[in-house]
Amino acid sequence: MCIQSYTLHTKINILFIINPISGGRGKLRIPDFIDQYLDKEKFNANFVFSEYVGHAGELADEAATKNFDVIVAAGGDGTINEVATKVLKHNKVLGILPLGSGNGLARFLKIPKNLKYALDLINNFKTDCIDTAEFNNKCFFNLAGMGFDAHLSAVFSKDKKRGLSGYVKLGFKEVFNYKPQTYQLDIDGTAYTRKAFAISIANSSQYGNDVYIAPNASVKDGLLDVCIIKPFPIIKLPVLGYVMLRGKAEKSDMIEIIKGKNIKITREKAGAVHVDGEPLQMGAEIEALVHPLSLQVIVP
Repeated sequence: MCIQSYTLHTKINILFIINPISGGRGKLRIPDFIDQYLDKEKFNANFVFSEYVGHAGELADEAATKNFDVIVAAGGDGTINEVATKVLKHNKVLGILPLGSGNGLARFLKIPKNLKYALDLINNFKTDCIDTAEFNNKCFFNLAGMGFDAHLSAVFSKDKKRGLSGYVKLGFKEVFNYKPQTYQLDIDGTAYTRKAFAISIANSSQYGNDVYIAPNASVKDGLLDVCIIKPFPIIKLPVLGYVMLRGKAEKSDMIEIIKGKNIKITREKAGAVHVDGEPLQMGAEIEALVHPLSLQVIVP
């Protein structure tokens, strides 16, 4: 159960965990901006900056044991994943200030990228419970997957050029050499064999930047969308991009979407995966499952 209640006369202890390099640098003045617009009659605010991969999660874990009721992830999907994992563990409330380049979950939840408007949501303090998921026991909240997008995330993490333009340029370079794999899937007890360019397990609808892989996904239905991008000739790459930008994946013959609660996938070999966009290495066998309405989030 993710619901908590607060009495109106009690101030809420809130911690902002800020990733100073999400979406590019220049985040050091954010605490001053938050201090200017946050409702101080409602909140007692504190601020910390993450310093390395995994640090935001450590800070959130510590904060949850120090009587912080609300923990805000100020960063991209990776930062949100780290913080939300610990918020879920301790049954606290998650806030989001989307500072990343993609902001997939924030876009799905309609949390504004404009910082003042996002703070207005926190001041209003309306919350809702959303589904969360696991990918080989690693929590995710937006998307996890394997195949080309996981390969690209792994290569991109080593590249010096950050941001959307760098990601797109690298994608065009890598796509010509990538070979699809054959996957064995078990979705709620039904077996499938599929050759795929990529497979995404979607809790929400998009990668980020309004690129929709699962346009009809919901974070409140207790289901995950298994999105299988079929192998295709390179000449059709612009068509695939158009389909996802237009939110037409459900109607495309290039993408198959199967909904389920418990997903097991066996691929040809161990290798790259991504969890909320962050690259990891995992074995050949993958298991994903959903936890319905398990995380309380500040929403519009």
